[in-house]
Amino acid sequence: MGNFTLIGMPAVGKSTLGVLLAKEIGYDFIDTDLIIQKECGKLLKEIIEEEGNEGFCDIEDKINAAVDVENCVISPGGSIVYCENAMKHFKEIGAVVYLKASYEEIEKRLEDAVARGVVMKEGQTLKNLYDERVLLFEKYADLTVSEEGLNPDQTTDKLVKMCYEYLKNSKKN
Repeated sequence: MGNFTLIGMPAVGKSTLGVLLAKEIGYDFIDTDLIIQKECGKLLKEIIEEEGNEGFCDIEDKINAAVDVENCVISPGGSIVYCENAMKHFKEIGAVVYLKASYEEIEKRLEDAVARGVVMKEGQTLKNLYDERVLLFEKYADLTVSEEGLNPDQTTDKLVKMCYEYLKNSKKN
């Protein structure tokens, strides 16, 4: 029960905050997008171009559901919440932490969604995607860290405190 899986929109800081959290609590850090790229021998955007969104999600689900680690901070892609097997697996091997930022903040940080390999349906706007995913993030989250009004250091501090508290409470049970 010792992993923390970070979920949230692209550009919310899953990788950046994940590395900082891992350093702070003495865990390893895994970016599952890098595992997908390595296993497929292609960049995420190339996989999406070749396989389509559905094909990419199948690959993402399969690879993430097979992650077998302990005491790690895991950072999957933002579309992981569409992958039921992977999300079930992440909840079984630890706590799922939703890094929450406002739509306006995500829009500011995310200049080119397609170049970043963001999975979007034909004609879907970033706002539609945000609204759709927020419901799923909230559904799967064991813990939620709101970044509202916080700089990255403050967000990291809040995340670390929340994770330490979770670990302390889970040892009591």
